[in-house]
Amino acid sequence: MAPFTKPEAVLKQAEGLVSVGQNHAALQSLTEMFSSKRFRSTPLTALEPILLRFVELCVDMRKGRTAKEGLMQYKNIAQNINVASIEVVIQRFLALADAKVQEAQEKADKAVAVDVDDLEASETPESILLGAVSGDQSKDRTDRALVTPWLKFLWESYRTSLETLKNNARLEAIYQQVAQQAFRFCLKHQRKVEFRRLCETLRLHLANVAKYAHQAHAINLSDPEILQHHLDTRFAQLNTSVELELWQEAFRSVEDVHNLLTLAKKAPRPAMMANYYEKLTKIFLTSGNSLYHAAAWGRYYAIVTSIGGRSDEEMSRLAGQVLVSALAVPVGQHNNEDDGRSKSTRLAALLGLSKAPTRAGLLKDALSRDVLRLSPTLIKTLYNLLEESFDPLTLCTSTAPVLSTLCASDTPYAGYRPLLSRALLSRLLCQLSQVYSTLKVSTFLELVKPLEDFGPEQVEAYLMGCARRGELRIRVDHATETISFIDEPFTQPDESTIAGPSTASPRDTTIQPSSSELVRTRLSTLATVLHNAVRVIDPPPVLTPEEEAARQASQFAELVAAANAERRALSLRKALVARRRELLSELSVRKEKEEASRRAELTRNRKLAEEHKEKEDARKKEVERARREIESIRTEEAKKLAQDLMKRGRLNMSIADMEDLSKDRLMRLQVEQLEKEKKDMNERLRIAAKRIDHIERAYRKEERPLLAQDYAEQQATDRTTFEELQKTRIENSLAAHNQAVAAKKRLGRMEDEFRAHRETLLAARSEEYTRRQAIAEQKMEEEKDMRRQAHLAQLEAEQQEREEAEAAARKEEEERLRAEAEQRAAEEAEAAQKRQEEERLAEQRKQREAERAAAADEARKKAQREAEAEERARLRSQTKAAPTAVPRTEAGWRSRTQQASGGPARSESPAPSPVSATGPPKLGGAGGWRQREIDKERSKMGPTTPARVESPKMSGPPLPESKKDADGFEAVPEKKVWRPKRLQNQS
Repeated sequence: MAPFTKPEAVLKQAEGLVSVGQNHAALQSLTEMFSSKRFRSTPLTALEPILLRFVELCVDMRKGRTAKEGLMQYKNIAQNINVASIEVVIQRFLALADAKVQEAQEKADKAVAVDVDDLEASETPESILLGAVSGDQSKDRTDRALVTPWLKFLWESYRTSLETLKNNARLEAIYQQVAQQAFRFCLKHQRKVEFRRLCETLRLHLANVAKYAHQAHAINLSDPEILQHHLDTRFAQLNTSVELELWQEAFRSVEDVHNLLTLAKKAPRPAMMANYYEKLTKIFLTSGNSLYHAAAWGRYYAIVTSIGGRSDEEMSRLAGQVLVSALAVPVGQHNNEDDGRSKSTRLAALLGLSKAPTRAGLLKDALSRDVLRLSPTLIKTLYNLLEESFDPLTLCTSTAPVLSTLCASDTPYAGYRPLLSRALLSRLLCQLSQVYSTLKVSTFLELVKPLEDFGPEQVEAYLMGCARRGELRIRVDHATETISFIDEPFTQPDESTIAGPSTASPRDTTIQPSSSELVRTRLSTLATVLHNAVRVIDPPPVLTPEEEAARQASQFAELVAAANAERRALSLRKALVARRRELLSELSVRKEKEEASRRAELTRNRKLAEEHKEKEDARKKEVERARREIESIRTEEAKKLAQDLMKRGRLNMSIADMEDLSKDRLMRLQVEQLEKEKKDMNERLRIAAKRIDHIERAYRKEERPLLAQDYAEQQATDRTTFEELQKTRIENSLAAHNQAVAAKKRLGRMEDEFRAHRETLLAARSEEYTRRQAIAEQKMEEEKDMRRQAHLAQLEAEQQEREEAEAAARKEEEERLRAEAEQRAAEEAEAAQKRQEEERLAEQRKQREAERAAAADEARKKAQREAEAEERARLRSQTKAAPTAVPRTEAGWRSRTQQASGGPARSESPAPSPVSATGPPKLGGAGGWRQREIDKERSKMGPTTPARVESPKMSGPPLPESKKDADGFEAVPEKKVWRPKRLQNQS
């Protein structure tokens, strides 16, 4: 694959190749760009000109397949970015193909026009014979040679465009536009076969809509806009098929339109439906189905009447068309059972009818729409003859002139002549069956004679057809030449027979009832007679006006009650039906959701399976590709080696003849070949040397006697040749000398003028040289001055820039120094402020410590005084309670102190309490307020209370004095907590 280049370069390269006539190479270069991996990342603004040039080259070279591949690639890129670009490319492609067809047609017309060499030349027998044989075939041959290839390419272009644009909602408008252009192409060039293929292609694309519904831009036919596009295209298809007189294709197009109309959520435009029914009338008229032709005209007339806007003349013509089509339906015609109900149901569905139409219903509907009043007089006369009058003997005679005038060739009713003739014949047979039971064939032919369309064979064929289809119960006896109308009493009559000969006119009565009619109405007739007899025998009583009013009031009340009950039942039924519809819709929605989820699950499973399969296939393909690549590399290396050996002449075998192509085998073959060649070469050299030796000996033996003679002859020949050459040289030299002397004499006369002219030229050139040299020196001096000044200016500018730079640097340095000085000053001020703050805080802390120490000392003294007071009070109370108590043998610390100091003895203080683990020892004795309360109780009890046992003296060393910190708080000893060595070092 060629390396990717820029789109502009590719387009320029293609234009260059086209300019030198290499269109194929230009197209190949553009095609290679589409196969590049970076083609998808190229912007559309660069790709669109390339695509336009690409389609131009494809059209010029008629490369339809190449154009299709390029358009597919471009569509995949541009459909998500810019749909208009695709439309531009497709329209350009089709326009170029259409222009080529027009150009080919013009060439063909010119070729046919200049086919005659001499317009005044008389016709020869050969030209007359050729003209009789060929006729207009010369133009056909020219068209086949010039126009047909381009027509074929244009048709392929339309198919390519449709295949490119199909099944994509974003490209739907362009798709429908191209389809309608293809219809116009088929209509313009009368391409009926291509039109059928085009219709089949469009049907296939529409059928594949559901298949591609899971794609990102799938077509949704429930969208009204998309459905309207499809309807417009199908109506264009219907119109084209009718104009091409392809009636089967037109009927298929009608079915396509009907299928799309069933999908529409809202009713289509009335004008569109009018066109639809008008085309149906043509289709049914061509197929000879008069019943559905009349039904189509009835539907068309109903829509036109609802639209309005038609003139009276047009409405009269249209009303006559409706009435004539209804009258053209034969009496008693009904759907054939052999065709089945499906066909009639399908045809009725195409017309929007719930059931198959009948002649009576069509006439009744036409008369209800006031068609008879608007119809022309001649059609009214025909209606009166066929539907109102009952005169079988003169029916054909009176109707034939009307048919001749009505169905003339220049009237719009010319196509109804055979249908009206058969309808008239059916009406005649229906009327005759009521009057006669047997009729002569000759008499019947006389009655039918005014109808020129029917001979004896046609009449008999029509009779047998009616009998076979069951329209008439008739039998033809050729032995007696009679026609018998069968009247069996116990047969089930047809609807037409039940309704009478004409079901359209209420005034049409039966002349005499048939046997089956008598049997069928026997009981009803008996009931009617008995009822009349009862009324005669027992007439109803005569009521007074009051009784009659009361009876009517009661009957009216009963009717009202029955009507109300029926209305309630009807409303209940409507509610039930609505509820059932809701339930059915919910059930259908639930089923659709379940089906959708099931389909999604199946699709997901299928996709997973496909992905797994694709991965497995890709892996296998990759392994196979790697193996093939290795084999191909080995094969290529062996081929290169073999080719190299063949070029050197060391391998005499063909590469195609070698089955196992490998390096080892090639080397072995090379060695064998070299050894063989070496042996052959040695043998050839030996043989050649021996042969040359013998030949050389023979040559020398033979030439030995002839050498002296040959030497003498060679000397004589050389002498002669030398003398001739010497003579020729001397003559040429003399001639050249003479010519030179003559030229010198001739030119010597103008030597003075030459020298003068040369001096003049030299002087002028010297003066010009001097002048130019002075100008050049002056310019050089000026240039030197300019350059010197410029250099000085540059030096000054550099000096100024250096000075400015130095000044800026000095200024920046001063700014930096000033900023540093300001920063140092600020830091010093901040440090001084910080020191002052620290000094103030230290002073405050000292002051607080002094206050705290004074408060602690005051509290200690106060506590000591309170303890001493309590101790004195306790001692006094003890002294009062036990005056004769033996004094203690051991005095307390105060007694020892007093004794040592020689002072008076004081009362003992109680033993101190044990030292608390959480703080200093408590002041005072072991008692407190509880002890004081106990002492009070003891003093109240009297002297009989035993004396309190003195607390034992505290033994052991004195308690250490508690240590306090600077703030006066007791310092807690540090606990020995284990720490790792790493943390101990850090601390």
